[in-house]
Amino acid sequence: MKIMPGRPYPLGATWDGAGVNFSLFSEHATKVELCLFDGPEGKIERERIPLPEQTHQVWHLYLPEIRPGQLYGYRVHGAYEPRAGHRFNPAKLLIDPYAKAISGTATVSDEMFGYTVGDPAEDLSRDDQDSAECMPKCVVIDPAFTWGDDRPPRTPWHRTIIYEVHVKGFTVHHPQVPKVQRGTYAGLASPAAIDYLRKLGITAVELMPVHHCVTDKPLVDRGLTNYWGYNSIGYFAPDVRYSSSGRLGGQAAEFKTMVKTLHDAGIEVILDVVYNHTAEGNHLGPSLSLRGIDNAAYYRLVPDEPRYYIDVTGCGNTLNMTHPSTLRLIMDSLRYWVLDMHVDGFRFDLASALARELYAVDRLSAFFDIIHQDPVLSQIKLIAEPWDLGEGGYQVGNFPVLWAEWNVRYRDTVRRYWRGDEGQVGDLAYRLTGSSDLYEPSGRSPSASINFVTCHDGFALHDLVSYDDKHNEANGEENRDGQNENLSWNYGVEGPSDDPEIMHLREQQKRNFLATLLLSQGVPMICGGDEIGRTQHGNNNAYCQDNELSWFDWTLDQRARDLLSFSRYTIELLQNHPVLRRRRFFLGRRIRGSEVKDLSWFRSDGKEMSDEDWKDSPLKPFGLRLAGDAIDEVDSQGERIVDDTLLILLNAHKDVIPFILPAHRTGVRWELILDTQQPNGCRKHRLLKGGEAFDLEGRSLALLRLKRKQ
Repeated sequence: MKIMPGRPYPLGATWDGAGVNFSLFSEHATKVELCLFDGPEGKIERERIPLPEQTHQVWHLYLPEIRPGQLYGYRVHGAYEPRAGHRFNPAKLLIDPYAKAISGTATVSDEMFGYTVGDPAEDLSRDDQDSAECMPKCVVIDPAFTWGDDRPPRTPWHRTIIYEVHVKGFTVHHPQVPKVQRGTYAGLASPAAIDYLRKLGITAVELMPVHHCVTDKPLVDRGLTNYWGYNSIGYFAPDVRYSSSGRLGGQAAEFKTMVKTLHDAGIEVILDVVYNHTAEGNHLGPSLSLRGIDNAAYYRLVPDEPRYYIDVTGCGNTLNMTHPSTLRLIMDSLRYWVLDMHVDGFRFDLASALARELYAVDRLSAFFDIIHQDPVLSQIKLIAEPWDLGEGGYQVGNFPVLWAEWNVRYRDTVRRYWRGDEGQVGDLAYRLTGSSDLYEPSGRSPSASINFVTCHDGFALHDLVSYDDKHNEANGEENRDGQNENLSWNYGVEGPSDDPEIMHLREQQKRNFLATLLLSQGVPMICGGDEIGRTQHGNNNAYCQDNELSWFDWTLDQRARDLLSFSRYTIELLQNHPVLRRRRFFLGRRIRGSEVKDLSWFRSDGKEMSDEDWKDSPLKPFGLRLAGDAIDEVDSQGERIVDDTLLILLNAHKDVIPFILPAHRTGVRWELILDTQQPNGCRKHRLLKGGEAFDLEGRSLALLRLKRKQ
């Protein structure tokens, strides 16, 4: 085979129409071999070719005879000295960190470990078993794709409604999706799936991790799998588990088709990405890619004991963001998904870990600086999970401009309020109005707050109101895993119930949570399936449950259909009322001759709340009036935005409370347009007079619209 020197960049395997350039970074390697594979499932290692050139610590060659579909991997030579931080072992086939597709899934076995499993010396003894047969292989792809007139929707933050969803779980049981496409990228782009998402009214899907993932050995030993996918090993490769293509490397084109189809429907694609750690785990983990390519460069090692890894992720290792090649890997991956795959944004798992340069979290780290000046990445949606497990890792409210954050303060406060905890009204007021206490000081807007009540990590909404404690026994860890949410709803029954009163109360609480989420300032994120009452039967950590426990059940009963109808209606209200999705924080005063202040708070006697009312701890109902004629913003045409004035009333107490409706002038009339007491959301609107009492039912939320002057 003819071998040419090739180029150091771009990294990875690049098909140019005539051949393939192979390029791999390794600072400390002494030799790098490219391995080519043939045969069924790539079991036959056809050839090993030493990379002849090294430029700026990048090893490279060009093979003019190679075509798309070729399977390959690397063997990297060097010192096996764990105490010095080096773990080179050419017996282990390694995945190219820049591989655009990976064939097959990895089931971790003893051969994949760089050391002899079970040896008393643990990882200090090098293992020479060849791992090639059990390793997945990288695939050379043809990047050509007909995007046509694809355009990113570029939905403004203040109009964004996020739907967090798992690619497989969403359609694997959907009766209207063709069987061959169920649980795949093609399934998510099927007419039935698109129709559902459009009718629901969301504007973006946030896909749980789609980077190629590995199931670690403890799960394999328990007969489970890593369903969620937060165990990445290929930052450029769409996970082959979700491909219906049936051809080598076909997952890349299938993913692009999915994005294009969602864009045609006006739906953005946001990826949940895991750049804080990899699937290689701690010092006793397998050698799959970065560990064997250059352990000391890619991972954060304990300074005085480089045999061990600094772990602020709880997953065994942390990527070394202080090394320029690690930063380059992540930035190249992000740009690839935007420029080549056309995604619209990212949600960064344990984002605080990416900001750690020396020890503490540095909000002005190199990672943020690079993104902020990048002409591509600075223009997309950037969402942080603003914490990690290390000291000082809780950084809610501390991320810089351009970033939105998962607002865990919102989640916790809203949950406490509807559970009936006292002393929550003051904090809830901030959460309902965009969390200005967290985001205004740094110059950000209400859209910096990604509001959520539930997400993949924790109880589903149905389980949130049905279980006092987690029930994760199926995970095989004796229920020790998962968050200790300890809700204690005190309904008298935990889990499934046929009691009509209990069932009614649970359904109403679901509507309370959804209504609160969708009527709050900021960006709402719905956990996929909550709108139809999806249950995991009390499992709040279903990361390893690739089965009916996690998948959507599309056999909707009447309660599920009612909740879906309620969700669609409430989202429609949000979309139709700009005062619910302001781009600026409220000022608490009149603007441009408005009849009332842009934001006012009311007690149940119809009087505005005083400073003493905010200090009062007993559980009392309260209301907030949002003045539609005091938005003080303009639309895309430069016209001033004017909306209806809305009144939101909340009562977490179990009793009915008469609420005197505000009347800033004579003849005020309010129209009831949403009531969580009603399964359908109260579509038969009622007219009520200002200054008169409205019976605000126990544990309910009501939304009223001020009738305009005739």
